Amino acid sequence: MAILWLLAALLLMSFVVLPYLRRKRGPVGLVPAGHPDGADPAAYGFVRQEELDVRMPGPDEDLLNVLDLVERTGDYRAAQQLLAGTEAEGELRWQRVQAFAGAASLELQQRPGGVHETPGGQWLRVWRAELPKDAGGAAVHAEFLVQQAWRTSTPGTDEFRIIMEEARNACGQAALLAPGDPVPYITELSIGRGLAYPQPEYEKLWMNILDRAPHHMGAHLAALHYWCEKWHGSREQAYAFAEAAAARAPEGSLLAGLPLFAVFEHLPEVNLVASFYQSEVVTKAMQGALHAVRAADPDDPVLAHVRHLLVFFLVRAERWAEALDQLLHVDGHVGALPWTLSADPAADFAVYRALAVAGFEANGGSPANLPG
Repeated sequence: MAILWLLAALLLMSFVVLPYLRRKRGPVGLVPAGHPDGADPAAYGFVRQEELDVRMPGPDEDLLNVLDLVERTGDYRAAQQLLAGTEAEGELRWQRVQAFAGAASLELQQRPGGVHETPGGQWLRVWRAELPKDAGGAAVHAEFLVQQAWRTSTPGTDEFRIIMEEARNACGQAALLAPGDPVPYITELSIGRGLAYPQPEYEKLWMNILDRAPHHMGAHLAALHYWCEKWHGSREQAYAFAEAAAARAPEGSLLAGLPLFAVFEHLPEVNLVASFYQSEVVTKAMQGALHAVRAADPDDPVLAHVRHLLVFFLVRAERWAEALDQLLHVDGHVGALPWTLSADPAADFAVYRALAVAGFEANGGSPANLPG
């Protein structure tokens, strides 16, 4: 009888552990390189894993060139000029501000400085000191402080609160320097989440953004976190926020894909239902995102964000050809959800890419009959 109880316990454990492992590593396992059942992603023109760019979701050659120049020379002026020439209301400015702030924050983490060493990210401090009224530098500094708070301290601690309060003041200064620019207010959305703004205060902040850029996808992605159940809202509030944004989105807007991000934010830690990714809720959100991608401007800076999340869901749903179609558009860059949540974004992306290729070929596909 004891043996029967042990077997029953092991069987029950398998129902809990295996789905969890699948969620972490994908729905099916990978075979070793060279295995006769293996598929070769390189045959599809994909770049090698070690060459994947983890900094951005998609290409922005102007930004990459400036980032390389600033990091190599420590001179901020190219960054200042690029932001000065970037449209204030557009998605691209938000992404570039994040990228410059992230570069400075990462440099500081790698080189904290000391008695005989200049700390990393010194170019941002020089930028603010030499051009205190430059709106771009002020916006990057505010975002830098926010990223530092999340990266170096724990929400709820005094250290976190002090950095976030400083960031809030920096957002106010940046907003005064560029009254029509939504970016300082978008940056404050993360502050509001970290400092637990009351909902009326958060909604007031949100109205400042809607007045300036009502269809800004980046702003909606930032605000969505606040309404999730793991922060200050609930699953119902997050879904309602995302679905309302999708419903009022103009044709060609990627906001139609926002419900898929709400679904992602509320994925179960342990999935005991094999068909979860074929469920009505997930399928409807995927279809909305696929429609948004098809209707969007090919040069939309946020398009890659939606495509990356679609890769995750389409692979989980075993819709291999559609997943491969998205991969063909974004391969080479992995700086987006869900990969950025991993300790090794390139490795996680490569796993899903290999799964898409293997599933595509297992159902009769080949490089000769690519989707799209």
